[in-house]
Amino acid sequence: MGKQVTVEPRRFYDGGTLPRDGHPGEPPDPGSDPRIVLERHTEEGIETFALERRLAYRDRHLGELLVPSDAGFRTDLTSVPALFTWLVPKTGAHLPAALLHDALVAGPHDSSSYVSTDGHVVDRVTADRIFRDAMADTGTGVIRRWIVWTAVTVATIFVGREVPWSRVRHWSYRVAAVVTILSILYLGYSSTSDLFDRSWVGAVDVPWMGDRPWWVEVAGGLSGAIVLPLALSLLWGRLRMAGAIAGVMLAVLLHVTVGLAVIGATYLALERLARRAPRVAWVLGALVVVGALVVFGLVSLG
Repeated sequence: MGKQVTVEPRRFYDGGTLPRDGHPGEPPDPGSDPRIVLERHTEEGIETFALERRLAYRDRHLGELLVPSDAGFRTDLTSVPALFTWLVPKTGAHLPAALLHDALVAGPHDSSSYVSTDGHVVDRVTADRIFRDAMADTGTGVIRRWIVWTAVTVATIFVGREVPWSRVRHWSYRVAAVVTILSILYLGYSSTSDLFDRSWVGAVDVPWMGDRPWWVEVAGGLSGAIVLPLALSLLWGRLRMAGAIAGVMLAVLLHVTVGLAVIGATYLALERLARRAPRVAWVLGALVVVGALVVFGLVSLG
């Protein structure tokens, strides 16, 4: 587990501007607050932003980091799937740290070719650590910053190419992550089958639930959603903290995530239907309303 850092908001400051069109640009000013000035871009419906001013951060180990390093940098703010923005919003106290991390890992080949002011090359794993420390300096809550660090660490395991790990270690992390995810999904499936007293295809009986009162089974399922991921995290070696957080989050929020995914998919399907066949959408909406009225009336009178 990484050491806790003392919150130091002044580590972020105004980074000035990049040289452009023959102008030298403005130098960083450690005495000024950071100024996040965004220019919005849309390409094929995808929204990104350019930073009109650089963001400066003084890391505890590498010294000054000035981002972006070039004018072509684009960011989607905090890179979080829409499904989880209720947990980690796209913007907030953590935004400066998110922009910093995006710029640090924006190099070619999905790795960070960023070099700090003092000449330190920042690889992706180091960028993830900087992200976590920088979130602390922005006042981001300790739970949220460890959740976000876990998310970027899992991304680094699967998509990071130039990382400071041997090939064997990198693949060991990938195997550990896959085993953890598949095990939790399967056990979650089996636990749900057990909770509803059904014998779903491929499901197994889980001893921490069994044939007990429903509230005892729910308590057993919740305990299993914590204990089992913690055990599986031992497979992650040095990244066991990320494995523990990712596993517990996946297990505890599995049903919530599935529910939100169904709601989100339904919304997107209806939105597409309303755009492509508005009359069909109106008819479908009317049928849903009529059906709801009929069911409401039958239930109320029955």
